[in-house]
Amino acid sequence: MKAVRFHETGGPEVLRYEEADDPVPGAGEVRIRVAGSAFNPADGGLRGGVLPIPITLPHVPGYDVSGTVDALGDGVEGLTMGQEVIGFIPMTGDGGAAQFVVAPAEAFVAAPTSIPLEDAAGLPSVGLTAWQALFEAGRLQAGQRVLINGAGGPVGGYAVQLAKRAGAHVVATVSPRSVEAVTAHGADELVDHTTSDVLDALTEPVDVLLNLAPITPERFVALAARVRDGGVVVSTTPRVPTPGDEQRQVRAETVFVHPDAEVLTELVSLVDAGALRVEIAGRVPLSELPELHRRAEAGQAYGKMVIVPPAL
Repeated sequence: MKAVRFHETGGPEVLRYEEADDPVPGAGEVRIRVAGSAFNPADGGLRGGVLPIPITLPHVPGYDVSGTVDALGDGVEGLTMGQEVIGFIPMTGDGGAAQFVVAPAEAFVAAPTSIPLEDAAGLPSVGLTAWQALFEAGRLQAGQRVLINGAGGPVGGYAVQLAKRAGAHVVATVSPRSVEAVTAHGADELVDHTTSDVLDALTEPVDVLLNLAPITPERFVALAARVRDGGVVVSTTPRVPTPGDEQRQVRAETVFVHPDAEVLTELVSLVDAGALRVEIAGRVPLSELPELHRRAEAGQAYGKMVIVPPAL
């Protein structure tokens, strides 16, 4: 099969588009004929050797996958040959930047039927991150106010949609290129961080602060001060400490996305019901994945990109 792999950690130049052996599913595993895999910033972290996640070299990146069940390992139940599925697969194993991928069967759920199968690869980890940040860590409820800092990114798009659907009042920070999309997602208030300071724009405290953007510790503490007593600060940026305030009973929660087939199935249902939009910025042939890594490293990749392998 064709795959993109790295045989050593380093910059984008270590990625190779090459031939690799077709993987064989073991007990409890399935093989997927890949329709699409999504690029995530963590792919660059794994390639660069800066994430504390053990991998075996050579390694195929791409832990968000969509495709068709191609082979079943012993003991697999609940999936059938030819079924279209999506999954957030273990980052320790080979990923979906290839024509085939093998992963545990429990990582996969039925794919949405209302969007192209390759585009559905853009849903799993970012959709789960948004859900887990808002509802597991943030315990967001109808009628509450939530500030989503970094609403224009892939996780932010889902977070705005899910928070609004839950009945929250959504304040979202955006850049000019994301204003249209975040408005369409239903945000109640938009703050363009390139022209305004959200600290000045907030008219009243929020119950939940969700940070999805790079931020300095000092800025994060200042934003956290705008969370009402008993509220929560949630962050997906672990390199900066998440600030709380014990005296005001403001919790601090740092989110590391984890697999959840039940929630992923719910997200798929929302997509097919027209209640959740999957937005893909573009599709990239598998052979051009190294160039996408180079663009991302240079800060020139925006939105969710899906990598499409060549036809068999």
